[in-house]
Amino acid sequence: MSDIIPVFDQVKFFEFNQRGDNRGHLVVVEGAQDVPFEIKRVFYIYGSDRDVVRGQHANRKSEFVLINVSGTSKVRVKDGKDNEAIFSLNRPHTGIYLPKMIWKDMYDFSEDSVLLCLASEHYDSEEYIRNYDDYVKEVCK
Repeated sequence: MSDIIPVFDQVKFFEFNQRGDNRGHLVVVEGAQDVPFEIKRVFYIYGSDRDVVRGQHANRKSEFVLINVSGTSKVRVKDGKDNEAIFSLNRPHTGIYLPKMIWKDMYDFSEDSVLLCLASEHYDSEEYIRNYDDYVKEVCK
């Protein structure tokens, strides 16, 4: 099981168990065991320049775990209520859990960055909130 460190609301930093020997390292992430949901979608972001900002949205239904399996990146999360945290993802056995309705910006990608994203839901463009002001209005209802 992963070590879980809460940040604010339900955003959590994970440190996944890693195994290894002289052959290399292995990290296993299983849905509903190492992350708090069944994994329905997996995607990854790579080839982004350091000045590119990805994400810039919140999701009404989807939960995510983000893991930088190669290189480094940063993730800024906001809850729409003046709470903000920045995570440096720089080790392939750490990640962050983002519950639904958390604003996320991914940025400062190293040249070799591969950001793995595990999602609780299949893609549905209707559940995305892509305007921060609209997000704040919806969160503060």
